[in-house]
Amino acid sequence: MIKNFKWLFLVSLTFVACTNNDDTTVVEEPVVAGSANFTKYVALGDSFAAGYSDGALFKTGQEGSYPNILAQQFAAAGGGTFTTPFMSDNIGGLLLGGNVIAAKRLYFNGSAPVSVSGTSTTEVSTKVSGPFNNLGVPGAKSYHLVAAGYGNVAGVAGGLANPYFARFSTSATTTVLADALAQSPTFFSLWIGGNDVLGYATSGGVGVNQTGNNNAATYGSNDITDPGVFAYVYNALITNLTANGAKGVVANLPYVSTLPYFTTVPYNPLSASVLGSGNAAVGQATISALNTQLYGPLKSALTYLGAGDRINLLSTTASNPLLIKDESLSNLSSQLTAVLTPTLGASNAAFYGAVYGQARQATATDLILLPTQSVIGAAPTASNSGLGMAPPSPLDKFGITFPLQDAHVLIPSETAEIKIATDAYNASIRAIADAKGLAFVDAKAIMDKLSTTGIVSNNFTMNSIYVTGGSFSLDGVHPSPRGYALIANAFIDAINAKYSSTLKKVDLGKYRILYPSSL
Repeated sequence: MIKNFKWLFLVSLTFVACTNNDDTTVVEEPVVAGSANFTKYVALGDSFAAGYSDGALFKTGQEGSYPNILAQQFAAAGGGTFTTPFMSDNIGGLLLGGNVIAAKRLYFNGSAPVSVSGTSTTEVSTKVSGPFNNLGVPGAKSYHLVAAGYGNVAGVAGGLANPYFARFSTSATTTVLADALAQSPTFFSLWIGGNDVLGYATSGGVGVNQTGNNNAATYGSNDITDPGVFAYVYNALITNLTANGAKGVVANLPYVSTLPYFTTVPYNPLSASVLGSGNAAVGQATISALNTQLYGPLKSALTYLGAGDRINLLSTTASNPLLIKDESLSNLSSQLTAVLTPTLGASNAAFYGAVYGQARQATATDLILLPTQSVIGAAPTASNSGLGMAPPSPLDKFGITFPLQDAHVLIPSETAEIKIATDAYNASIRAIADAKGLAFVDAKAIMDKLSTTGIVSNNFTMNSIYVTGGSFSLDGVHPSPRGYALIANAFIDAINAKYSSTLKKVDLGKYRILYPSSL
């Protein structure tokens, strides 16, 4: 019936166009829900659904979340009220018992991201009254949406509960899914799973790949979720959400390694100018000294051990790669110690062996984490050197004379683990979406395009370049205001295609690229 109406409408427009050549009036297609029902819309997900941006959750960011944008467009097609558990301010950050437990948001001061001024006022233990349609919970993994007690304020301090959900959960024992179902939704969106690999990725692989372990209770915060656990939970979420006839839209997951957090810092930033602090002549002299005193002897020793490809001499004319530790390499500490002992002495040789036993220069397949930018050239400390001590000068410059550690770099074997898990999650998402007849957003394809050719929309070219690309916020992971609008439009396209809705997309030009210091 709806299809027939649309054909008749198009025919009538054609007739008008043919018989009223002087009439330039443009008649827009009416906004209809199609076979969807937007009366009661609930959004489930993680920080993306919540509107997290610039390293924090704050009120204006929540207003620009993709579910909130969707709800505004749903209103023209019968959509009802959409409520959000707003933060107390636009500063961001969280307090628990008056103590700061989450940082304030960032803004760009013209040269670098810095924290906004002011004091956070959002107290976790101060409950906000719901129910709320936006159930996006920053930090949530797939299995957290069905975890009882995830919103228990008493469990926040010990890491057993989520501070964001604790603010608005309907009880200490409820689940995110239960709070959604209690509202009898007629339509839902679900975008979950990014955090099931993100913590592992942003920690540089300092976590455990739990593939094969179906006991999520034993997982650490930086672990990769077993794909079997993900599939089981995801099926349970969708089965429950659709049990009473609700329709919905779901999205798959991009490779986190395509985010600006992993693509902004080059693997080879060590030019003569950089090493000379802007003075190329000083940098060239520094390179010559490094080759003579460190890189040359290491290259010789490793070549003798059959691993000469790990280290090459630095170039005075090209940009040189960073020095990193690769825990996937065989550890040559004892062998290096033995080779270097005749020239360095036993004590110094043992130190060199410990530091460079798994060292190599980075390649284009290594992903240098965004926060590592401030670490390059800095002196390691006892807590982050991996040795339990601060190394002496001149072996005290991260990435130059001392290897960047596991927490600073995502090496290819770790990236591969993330990709395998993400592919498995996406297979589960697509399978249940098809089985239940849900609208599907290929977020992976969108991110792939943003990170390569860019996307042109509303006369704007958006890409994943940090700060200037228009798509991502200053934390390098979460979208910018315009990025969230782009996501909302992708969801609208999927909904219209699946349910024959005629929802209008938003004008990206009305959404800023970055938030200013004051809101």
